Amino acid sequence: MTKTNAQRLLDAAKIKYETVEYEVDEDDLSGTHAAEVSGIDPDRMFKTLVAKNEHGEYLVFCIPVACELDLKKCASAAGCKSASMIHVRDLLPVTGYIRGGCSPVGMKKRFPTFIDDTSELFDEIYVSAGVRGLQMKVKTSDLISFTGARTADLTARR
Repeated sequence: MTKTNAQRLLDAAKIKYETVEYEVDEDDLSGTHAAEVSGIDPDRMFKTLVAKNEHGEYLVFCIPVACELDLKKCASAAGCKSASMIHVRDLLPVTGYIRGGCSPVGMKKRFPTFIDDTSELFDEIYVSAGVRGLQMKVKTSDLISFTGARTADLTARR
């Protein structure tokens, strides 16, 4: 398989990662499905979501795949009044990634990035490698450092 942009960027930064491939079900692009078929603990697999604040600035949030984003917590973490999810149709033009394959690494531009603080419970977490069906296991500290992310409580209570 050809390396993704996310992989090339981590390689260039000399950040170690491992990849895990899984079969994509086009009828179920949920992260919980991806975790299940790849045998990864869903608490360690993070999905990447993109929102906009009240000024139209993009924000990136990574949360465990089984969780839901709490937009009020996200706005607070980002220091803005409000945040709303962008339309799926805008994902590719804004980030360079498609739904189900959005990675916090290697977007078209560098956006403020926030990773749920539960990530700090694990030495390594999984994020999309930039295409559907491919996850990267990377040290949490390396991902936070590389993306310039801040950690915060970003999810609605289960």
